[in-house]
Amino acid sequence: MHGLFGAMKTVEVESAMSERENRNPLLFMEGLPPFNEIDAGDVEAAIASLLAELENELVSLEDEIEPTWESTVVPLESMGDRLGRCWGVVGHLMGVRNEEALRRAYEEAQPRVVSFSLRQGQSRVIYDALSTLSQSAEGERLSRAQKRILTSLLRDAEHSGVGLPDAQRARFNEIAQSLAQLSTEFSNRVLDATEAGGIWLREAAEVEGLPQSLLELTAQSARESGEPEASAEGGPWKLGLDPTCVMPFMQHSRRRDLRENVYRAYIGRAGSGEFDNTDAIAQILRLRQEQAQLLGYDSYAELSLSTKMAPGVGEVLNLLEELREPAFEGAISELEELRTFASEQDAEFQDGLALWDVAFWAERLREKSFAYSEEDLRGYFPLPQVLKGLFELAERLFKVKIEARDGEAPVWHEDVRFFRIFDSSGRDVAAFYLDPYSRPGQKRGGAWMDECVGRSRRLAVGEEDVRLPVAYLVCNQSPPVGEAPSLLLFDEVQTLFHEFGHGLQHMLTEVDESLAAGIRNIEWDAVELPSQFMENWCYQKETLDSISSHFKTGESVPDELFRKLKAARTYRAASDMLRQIYFARTDLQLHAQESGSEELDAFQVQHRVAELTTVLPPLAEDRFLCSFGHIFAGGYAAGYYSYKWAEVLAADAFGAFEEAGLEDAEEMARLGERFRSTVLSLGGSLSPAEVFVAFRGREPETDALLTQSGLLVSR
Repeated sequence: MHGLFGAMKTVEVESAMSERENRNPLLFMEGLPPFNEIDAGDVEAAIASLLAELENELVSLEDEIEPTWESTVVPLESMGDRLGRCWGVVGHLMGVRNEEALRRAYEEAQPRVVSFSLRQGQSRVIYDALSTLSQSAEGERLSRAQKRILTSLLRDAEHSGVGLPDAQRARFNEIAQSLAQLSTEFSNRVLDATEAGGIWLREAAEVEGLPQSLLELTAQSARESGEPEASAEGGPWKLGLDPTCVMPFMQHSRRRDLRENVYRAYIGRAGSGEFDNTDAIAQILRLRQEQAQLLGYDSYAELSLSTKMAPGVGEVLNLLEELREPAFEGAISELEELRTFASEQDAEFQDGLALWDVAFWAERLREKSFAYSEEDLRGYFPLPQVLKGLFELAERLFKVKIEARDGEAPVWHEDVRFFRIFDSSGRDVAAFYLDPYSRPGQKRGGAWMDECVGRSRRLAVGEEDVRLPVAYLVCNQSPPVGEAPSLLLFDEVQTLFHEFGHGLQHMLTEVDESLAAGIRNIEWDAVELPSQFMENWCYQKETLDSISSHFKTGESVPDELFRKLKAARTYRAASDMLRQIYFARTDLQLHAQESGSEELDAFQVQHRVAELTTVLPPLAEDRFLCSFGHIFAGGYAAGYYSYKWAEVLAADAFGAFEEAGLEDAEEMARLGERFRSTVLSLGGSLSPAEVFVAFRGREPETDALLTQSGLLVSR
């Protein structure tokens, strides 16, 4: 008997292995990604198989195409969805579980994915069918959402080079491949430079002034780096170059020399040595400019803005200038106040402040002016309580219920959580993953929301009436240390609300056309509206009470501390706004170079913009551009201004709630329903301007943002 059962077990194992080999986990087309099964070795085979299948379908489509929605758009939607599902998971893992084997697999597959996308986008047969459809009687009968989709498909084809002569199209394709590769390499170098740039602190004097939470985090990093006896009390401590470590160090370290060292290391990341992105920046800018010229645009900025809400470069510069003037005056006053305060505390600073002094003295002045520190506040925001309060807010405003369903879906890391969203009737409407903690060396910095599965009625399977949306929400908060839970800085609380706002727009959409559902087909400079809108609720008393519970006492943020926190909202608001304008104008100037103009050095452009947008000029060796992944490895090229453009919309939208009275539960529910039925529901089915007017009843105004920032001046 024993031998027979043993043989049966062997057969079962071999059968399972054979099934595993025949079923590549990246080729899932239903349900959720099987993250527990996916490894780097699956990428090549999955992409090869899928692209071969899609290429055959594309050839058949071109042979049989008719200028109708069903014959043209529907098959394009299906092909794009399948490629997006497979390649989207690979890209997601590159952001959250980056490793050498996956990098190699990604770099091998990426050119083939880009080639197929270009092949499809440059199909003249498909473009002509779409164009004919747009001018036909059927085209006139399409819904507004379908007409927007059709317009976008035609524009995307034109931006893919469909109209270029053969030689120019070949060059365009070379550029597209190069840009994709350069973007990936840029991101990987930033990740590697951040990981390699950690600084060791071994003497007690080197950590003087640092908060306990940072000591525990850096001691934990030291243990993970081969110092098993490291402790928060006795060290050694390894300070990473990720913002989770650098920001509190700059705020609290009493060692000016070490602050300088850390500051220089941070602004120099990926700017020299083994992980230098300097050449990549020059290549990316040059290739983008050539790409824009091939498509008939004077600059890459002009190309970028042709797909956005802003009418053009001039209008963006006008908005930024409208915000810059009061921000610059305010930032000068803020710096002078800080200089005076620092010199009163320490004679060493009578001659002024260096860049590595600003965060330290700004935190000391905050403590003096408002009698609290960011570190004191952190204890009130354990992650579980913040999530509880956030979900209660969503329930109050948008009539949804959010439940943890950990274990229901495979995840890519043990820290990742899974949640489902239900409407007021208990009907399942969406789901999301939450990956909250920083993992330097494995996970890229920052925070983001991305699509896992998009809503669609046509792509639903089985007995489903509609395929429900699923989102990824990714943050880089401090992880739990020892017995303490993850404790969030107030800024990290706002970041979580921000990403959740993006997620809500993806998950609460009611658009059934997948190409315009959720965040799809929304102009890039409007997509930050719901995310920045959600940040405002962190300053509302009922919400703050619900998201705060001190991890030792269980006490919510006391009323007095709440008043101080709210009063401090405009603390250094001018400096913060000016910093964002500095980034936005640098990005725009880098991409606004016109045909025939002399190629400019990116760092010269940066310093020229800094003359107008900084009150403490950057160091000559500043290389922050070398880690500026938003514009060189993300989707914000010639679009970083979007944060400010959308912040105007978000502040104005939140103003509707303020005008109605934030303590009036009935009014909040009414406005919440209107916000959900417009901003969160309509996705890309209407233009952002139409969606905003549908909610607010008028065009957006900048006054709300300036008032919120304490910068409104008489007009």
